[in-house]
Amino acid sequence: MQERNSEKCVAIMIKTSKVTAHVLKAAMVTYLNHMKNKSPKVYKGKQPVKKLVRSGAKLENVAVNDNNIKSFERIARKYGIDYSLRKDSSENPPKYYIFFKANDSKVMNAAFSEYTRLSAELEDKPSVREKLKTIGEHVKVKTQERTREKSKTREAEL
Repeated sequence: MQERNSEKCVAIMIKTSKVTAHVLKAAMVTYLNHMKNKSPKVYKGKQPVKKLVRSGAKLENVAVNDNNIKSFERIARKYGIDYSLRKDSSENPPKYYIFFKANDSKVMNAAFSEYTRLSAELEDKPSVREKLKTIGEHVKVKTQERTREKSKTREAEL
């Protein structure tokens, strides 16, 4: 009960010596005009599917099997796409569904082509661990050669 009353109450502070009905009416009209002109919150970028549906636009989706979905989020922000991600854990590996507005389909195609290009480049690129492993093997071979050379030169000196 008290929560409803506190939600419905509006607190207005007016600096006057005496609050008359005319001053109170003017303050209320000003407040109501301000609330009427206040624009509703506009959601951009990643958002829940519910917000996309409420926007009234027709939705389309794309299925993605990649676990590196964060790279897509970066590209979608770059292109300014309103989208939503859903994970389908029933499949193994999990599948991600990207929902977006149908009127953004051309922009989405451009963003998705960039995403696939970047993911292909990442697959071709060797991982840092593999690089370190090959460098470590190379260093081992070099140190073994140095120790052999040192022992050969010492034997020659004797």
